[in-house]
Order: sequence, then structure tokens, then C-alpha cells
Amino acid sequence: MSYLISAPDAPIRMSVKLPASKSISNRALILNALSYSGYEVENLSDCDDTNLMVKALNSNDRNFDVGAAGTTMRFLTAFLSKVVGEWTITGTERMKNRPIKVLVEALNQLGARIEYMEKEGYPPLRIFGSALQGGDISLPGNVSSQYISAILMIAPLTEKGVTLRLEGDIISKPYIRLTLGLMERFGVNASWTGNVIRVTPQEYTPVPFKVESDWSAASYWYEIMALSKRGEIRLEGLFKHSLQGDAAGARLFARLGVGTTFTRDGVLLRYTGGSRDKLVYDFADEPDLAQTFAVTCALLNIPFRFSGLRSLRIKETDRIEALKAELRKLGYTLTSHKDNILEWDGGRSEPEPRPVIATYEDHRMAMAFAPAALVLPEGIRIAHPRVVTKSYPRYWEDLKAAGFGVREENNDI
Repeated sequence: MSYLISAPDAPIRMSVKLPASKSISNRALILNALSYSGYEVENLSDCDDTNLMVKALNSNDRNFDVGAAGTTMRFLTAFLSKVVGEWTITGTERMKNRPIKVLVEALNQLGARIEYMEKEGYPPLRIFGSALQGGDISLPGNVSSQYISAILMIAPLTEKGVTLRLEGDIISKPYIRLTLGLMERFGVNASWTGNVIRVTPQEYTPVPFKVESDWSAASYWYEIMALSKRGEIRLEGLFKHSLQGDAAGARLFARLGVGTTFTRDGVLLRYTGGSRDKLVYDFADEPDLAQTFAVTCALLNIPFRFSGLRSLRIKETDRIEALKAELRKLGYTLTSHKDNILEWDGGRSEPEPRPVIATYEDHRMAMAFAPAALVLPEGIRIAHPRVVTKSYPRYWEDLKAAGFGVREENNDI
């Protein structure tokens, strides 16, 4: 099954209630559990990853299936390593091919006992939870920040605390800062000097907590404004001084002609013009925005050169290869390099007739490509569209409310 997306007949003028931040929701749930809080986290994201996290944390089971939820897999692995008992955790076939060895080895160094149930270095895992000793560990700075965040959140509850040394360049710093900022909200302080993060033994404090809206989800509405070049869109629940790294999208979209006005309730988007001849940017701190900007730039005929994309290789799919394959269907030939640079020099090829965009079990592929309907006269087809439930379950309903046509077809790929 696929959806045929067609452009609105009139300029978009609407207010969008964005989903709550998945990144904050999943971290807050872990921290709330670690603090033994009697409060419920408010305004949780209604997405697959968060729902699976809630289900796991509220379960009396010892065996967990987290589906395709990478965040849940990583955070829950660390969490269970300090909860006394024997646990197993698994996921989809894709999840069983997403590496987790770096995290498992680090946790085992801190005193955990985690074993691979099938393939070395990959889920499913058997975890023998117990008190963790803590200590000094080193990780490559260019691994997924979720590994680092998983360790940091349990660090204050180890006997010795944790000194974490990050070797080489550190990617996704905002996600690490987000974790440390949320830990501080729950009463735990850490120090980060150079490439060393230190967390001493401490106790978390139960606090009421409300999750803010998701800046990653906001990026698709920025893309819509950049491509439509008219109308007015209000996005509720976003704040100027956000802990989310993807808030940088507002600044970056200004270079593509989208202006942001912060209001008491969120932001107001208008097209201001003046987009770039070429966009060169390092996405190491905002990897989840890369797909949005690759599609936007191509459809605006703005050549680009994006770096800092190493973590895209180990997301729900290899997002670099997925972008190349799907944009090629629209007539844009992208190139990538072994140092994880993705670029488009402006060259075009013959587009496929009636292309259907594959989504690779990746919510961001579906949401980044759907706005292409604003540029393509015959609209665009998105395969397996329900994949958006991973982070933005109401995405298609919100597009309909904005005037987009969203019609179901049965030409699956």
C-alpha cells in the first residue's frame, strides 16, 4: 500500500499541534523510572518508540521486543543492566542487524553482564541485571549519541560513578547536552571538560516534567514553507531556548528563505525569500535533519554538500544510500564519499514515470519526501506510509488539514 500525495489548491494557513519530542520523551521516561518517581511524565510523544518504552517500563515481563525502536533498544539495555534480574531484549530483523557492540562492551566494563543471543555484536541480548561498579571507560566520539546517553543516565547510580572519555571528534553533541540537561532537571549534575564527561555517584530526584514539542517534526513544515513559498504556518509548543539540537533547523532554514518568528505559544513561519546558490553544512550535531535538507535543496535546485553524516549509516536504514536511491527516482543524482559526505552538484537525469518512494522502515524518509508534492505536478507516491507512527503518528492527518491530497493506492514496492 502507498499514498499518493498531491499539493494543496490554496496557500497553507494553519496552526499545527506538533507531536511531543521523542528524544526528550524517551530520556525523561528513563530518568523518571531511575528516580522512582510517583509523577507521570506529561505530554509524552505518541509514537512507536515512546509507546514501546512506556510498555517496557510498565511491564512485569522479563522478555522485551522493541520492534524497530533504536532509542528504546539502547536506553533499555543500559537501564536493565542495573535492574536485578535476567532479561532479554530483541527487535525486528533490521534491529537485529543494527550494531550494539560498543554499548554492550562499555556496560560490561562498568560491571554489567550482557550476552549476545545470536550474532556477535548485535541484538537480541540476554542481560543479567545487578548493581554496577562504574569506573573509567572510553568510547569513540563519533558513535551514536544514544550509546553515550544510555551510559550517562545510569552513571550516577553506579558505585564509583563514571568517567567517560570520548576519543576523536564528537558527533551529535546537542543530544549529549540534551541528556545532561535533562539529568540536571532530575537533580543530577555532571561535568564536561574537553572530551571527558564525569558523573559522580548521586541520586535522582522525582520532579514533575512536561515534554516540549519536537523540533525534528517541525522540520517538515519548514520544508513545506520553503517549497510552497507562500502562506503562513504556526507550529505550537516550540521554544526559542530549547534543549533539542534540531532547533538549529530554524536558523538553517533561514538560509533557504523561511523566516521564524517566536511567539508565546510556538513559532510562526513565513517565506522571506533569498535562498542560497549552494548549501554547505556539517550535520554532525543535527543528523536527523539531513534527509529534510537533502530533499528540500534538491527540489529547490540548490546544490549542496553535507558532511557529518556518519551516524546516518546505522539509523533505521542506511539513510545516505536511501536518499541517493530515492532522489534518483526524481531525477537528482547524488554522490557520497567514504568520509560520509553527501552532495549534489545540480546535475539532473531523467526521472522515473510515476515514482514510488521506498521508505525502508524509516519514518523520516516518508516525511521528508511527502512535501515534494508541492513541486511535482503529478504529486508523489510514498510506500508503506504508516511508518510515520514511529515519531509523528498524525503526520498524514495534519497534511490533509493543510490541504494536501492524501489518497491510498495499492501499488506497493
